[in-house]
Amino acid sequence: MHAVRLHAFGPPENLRLEEVPDPVPGPGQVRIAVTAAGVHLVDTTLRAGSYGGGPIEPPELPTIPGREVAGTVDALGDGTDPAWLGRRVVAHLGMVPGGYAELAVTDAARLHALPDGLDDAAAVAMIGTGRTTVGILRLAGLRADDTVVVLAAAGGIGTLLVQEARRLGATVVGAAGGAAKTARVRELGASLAVDYGQREWTAEVRDFLGATGRAGASVVLDPVGGGLARAAIGLLAPGGRHLVYGWSAGEPPHFADSELAERGITSQTLVGPALLRLTGTPEGLRALESEALEAAATGRLRPAVQLFPLADAAGAHRALESRATMGKVVLVP
Repeated sequence: MHAVRLHAFGPPENLRLEEVPDPVPGPGQVRIAVTAAGVHLVDTTLRAGSYGGGPIEPPELPTIPGREVAGTVDALGDGTDPAWLGRRVVAHLGMVPGGYAELAVTDAARLHALPDGLDDAAAVAMIGTGRTTVGILRLAGLRADDTVVVLAAAGGIGTLLVQEARRLGATVVGAAGGAAKTARVRELGASLAVDYGQREWTAEVRDFLGATGRAGASVVLDPVGGGLARAAIGLLAPGGRHLVYGWSAGEPPHFADSELAERGITSQTLVGPALLRLTGTPEGLRALESEALEAAATGRLRPAVQLFPLADAAGAHRALESRATMGKVVLVP
């Protein structure tokens, strides 16, 4: 089979498409003929060798990156239910990489059968990005009377958050970088879309909030961190909530307890192990996956997807690192 392998940590060009032996499923496992493989921002930091800790260990080299795949089961290991053979499935591979390939092996317990109405790229978007979104929404507890600021609103998670907040009746301010992304956020139904690459973006949001009689936002959903997080938290009304689920800017947000307490603001982080704590058990993660897939299958949530050929995994990483993508990045063999 063909697979993208990494032999040395470093730039995207270190990802190379190679011919490697076909993997063989072990007991209780299946092999998936991959039609879509998800690319996550953490893949880029693992590739660069700059991952700063968390639930995923740096890989042993050489490695085939990727932990989200969809496709058709084409081989079974001993003891695996024969009903899986030939079925369209999606799976999160967990802590085991191997997704950037034409074939991938995983435990049958990780599989979700796909309904006919859900395409493989959308399923890949929901198995990881979607399950995180569902976890964020559970923790945020959004209501119709909320005013929600979504940072990185044109990203894979951001587009889903904007959709769900609007469905619940909340007022949504979507912040993204550049004209194309803010246009996309407006298409999703945000009440206001702002370019946080512009110096006065917070003033634009304050003007909007003031014109609608609001003292500030009630919720900020933040995957960016750094200076943008500090700017966004300044938009919160007293008693507001700040939910962090990443820091793509390179550093988590830092606030003194007294700084938050004097305004009655709460800040919570939902990253890695925190998602498992929210759900209680690994089975809880699977429940999030099932809910996310059902939401996509019924049309409640429509994941945005940007496709790249498997052979251009390096290009996908470059685009993701430079913030040039919209939605979930997916490789297609």
